[in-house]
Amino acid sequence: MRTLDARLEPLERVVEACAQVIFAGGTLHFPSDTSYCIGRDPYRAGDLDADAMIVATPAEFLEYAPGNPLAILASKRLLPGPVTLLVRETLLGLRVPDEPLARAIADATGPLAVSHAEHTKIQPDLSIENGPTRYDREASIVDLTGRYARLVREGALPYDRLAALVPLQ
Repeated sequence: MRTLDARLEPLERVVEACAQVIFAGGTLHFPSDTSYCIGRDPYRAGDLDADAMIVATPAEFLEYAPGNPLAILASKRLLPGPVTLLVRETLLGLRVPDEPLARAIADATGPLAVSHAEHTKIQPDLSIENGPTRYDREASIVDLTGRYARLVREGALPYDRLAALVPLQ
């Protein structure tokens, strides 16, 4: 396993190294806003028990939620941020992390299927270090598949803050 410290290397070099690993079918260890993740191309996730899929921008998030008015509202009020949004029952939850490095990696690689690094024994091909994560707590999970948003798991964004931003059940 190779390691790069994003605090010491130019962002472009770190992102390029990540893209090379993903395009070669490899696995990354990198920080999001809530924790360090293990990530792969979602089409090559294989034995990775993915928790979510990271995308680079709110606009890219909306590509997975066509015609969902709650997703449009959530994209404007919650993203980027420490939330996982469920937009379809057959799709992993989606994240646009409040971490510029994670978004830059996803912008260069395309969406990434991710799992919390501490929840998997998979050894990454490349590890990106960037110090402690911003929230150091799991993402809140919000279900946007119904008429109203529903909090599935309270995490970095507490219920009161979420309820002030999107209509919760």
